[in-house]
Amino acid sequence: MPLQNRVDPFGAIHAVAAHGLFTGNRGVIHDPETRSLLGRRWSTQAWIVCNLIHPKGLARQPMGRNAPGGGAGWTELFFLDEVTALAAGHRPCFYCRRNAAKAFAIAFARGLGHDTVTAPQMDRILHGERRASGGRPPTLSPDAVRALPDGAVVAYGRNAFAVKDGKLLSWAFTGYGTARPSCRGLPPEAALVTPPATVAALRAGFRPVWHASVAHKT
Repeated sequence: MPLQNRVDPFGAIHAVAAHGLFTGNRGVIHDPETRSLLGRRWSTQAWIVCNLIHPKGLARQPMGRNAPGGGAGWTELFFLDEVTALAAGHRPCFYCRRNAAKAFAIAFARGLGHDTVTAPQMDRILHGERRASGGRPPTLSPDAVRALPDGAVVAYGRNAFAVKDGKLLSWAFTGYGTARPSCRGLPPEAALVTPPATVAALRAGFRPVWHASVAHKT
């Protein structure tokens, strides 16, 4: 039976078999005895997205005892791709994805009109904006949706769509589905899913990693 460790663009955590392209964490949020989630959904404001392969080649048992002293260690979460992780409010890890993390920090600062930004500063901003930690997503008009950068995610009702090349791609745990043009026929109101500061970073030049399914939809 799948563990409850797969994250959707809204930041909710599900029990789904496929693991996607990236892992990441929000601190320790599982019980290693039962390999199940605790009541809390984060234990730190630093929500990161990591490579599936540990830089030192260390093996881990998802939601097991992975700390050096036999404790829980951080709770492994999994994402379809980086677009999904960013929408959920995570950011690239400075340890295992240093180049991506530095590029994200530069774009994040530029998007906010700052010269530089630290990881804790990004975490504080994102923690106030991400849906899963209580952020209130702004609503968008059709014109505002059309103006979004590639990699931003919006929602119509409970359905998430990623912006790519002027189209909206339907999101699922297994990949991206039907594309619809974002230039016409949109409902009058959408909800922004990706945190606004991350949208600004995307607009400022950060390029997230997409799941391979996107190649057949644009």
